[in-house]
Amino acid sequence: MILDSGDTAWMLISTALVILMTIPGVALFYGGLIRKENVLNTMLLSFVTFAIVSVLWFIYGYDLTFGADMWGVIGSITNPVFNGVLESKSLATLAPTIPTGLYAIFQMTFAAITVALISGAVVERMKFSAWLAFVPVWLTLVYVPVAHWMWGGGFLAQMGALDFAGGIVVHLTSGIAALALVLVLGARKDIRLLPHHLGYSVMGAGLLWFGWFGFNAGSALSAGNLAVSAMIVTNTSAAVGMIAWMLMDKLKTGKPTLLGALSGAIAGLASITPAAGYVNVTAAIIIGFFASIFAYNAVSWLKPRLGYDDALDVFGIHGICGITGAVAIGIFANPLINSVTTGGILFGNFNLLGVQLLAVAVVAVYSFVLTVVIAKIIDKIIGLRVTDEHEVQGLDVNLHEESGYRLS
Repeated sequence: MILDSGDTAWMLISTALVILMTIPGVALFYGGLIRKENVLNTMLLSFVTFAIVSVLWFIYGYDLTFGADMWGVIGSITNPVFNGVLESKSLATLAPTIPTGLYAIFQMTFAAITVALISGAVVERMKFSAWLAFVPVWLTLVYVPVAHWMWGGGFLAQMGALDFAGGIVVHLTSGIAALALVLVLGARKDIRLLPHHLGYSVMGAGLLWFGWFGFNAGSALSAGNLAVSAMIVTNTSAAVGMIAWMLMDKLKTGKPTLLGALSGAIAGLASITPAAGYVNVTAAIIIGFFASIFAYNAVSWLKPRLGYDDALDVFGIHGICGITGAVAIGIFANPLINSVTTGGILFGNFNLLGVQLLAVAVVAVYSFVLTVVIAKIIDKIIGLRVTDEHEVQGLDVNLHEESGYRLS
């Protein structure tokens, strides 16, 4: 294969779009949903996560994820600190029309946003120092192995499991990790959701929707029909997810809400992510609708009954929708959209659904157990929670000596 300038240009744009999703997309979306006393701390969690992952990915993360497979479990480190890769001007093995460096930084953006998503579950009560310790350890022990299993030639890929843009690798791992982390961390003193500035969240959600086209359509790794198809089904699922959540709000409370609309859009986006390169518009409508309904009930029914304090519903939205989209591949995967699959149940292939269910179960258990272990070790060494006084007063002033607002 030779370098394709069109594919390279598209992947440069897609990479920038996914960066936009984390900083400032996630930062703004999360920042508007919490008390004003914690807005800076919440935004900083996304920014510092992106910085840490950006460095570690090129030191060893990329090699361990996409290096030569060892026992189906992890990649081998052949170019630590990306040594010699940029100088060689090589083309990516898994995307042979773009430079290896471009493929590597595109994949880095996925790693960064995955870890950043987890922060929404623990806002307003986790020590900043504990988060700084959590990010590199979780990236290394959870994200990197799972990404290798699915995308780097590991055992789940060898079994035929599919995940186009991260329903399992990104949304399931982060959602399950969020649940595990909050169970160890415990609930906030005041667990009412008190968004201090929904305008921030609107801007953040808009940037996420916009950037998601780089996330999903960019995962085609070329500027062609597959990218177009992924873009269309991504937008469709997001729109249906928003409408479905608003309908649920209207049916249950009598009033649609802006926060509900934003949540529904994110649910639609998260659920179509694993399936974006395998399904048509009809499937996207079904996936977006049911994922939004499932997420709505996880947030409004399951969470209150089980009593876990997933502050910004990372598990309820990303975890549930990652599962929904990954399983939906086994039903709706269309070989006419992407020849990498022989199709799902609707095309006479019943095996794919079983493989998808197994992949979801394996990754969910792995992410949960490892996250609990990581959290408990960090808690023993430096502690996970801020003091009661700092939690009540807010983290911005107490942890950073700053305030988001100077109001008279």
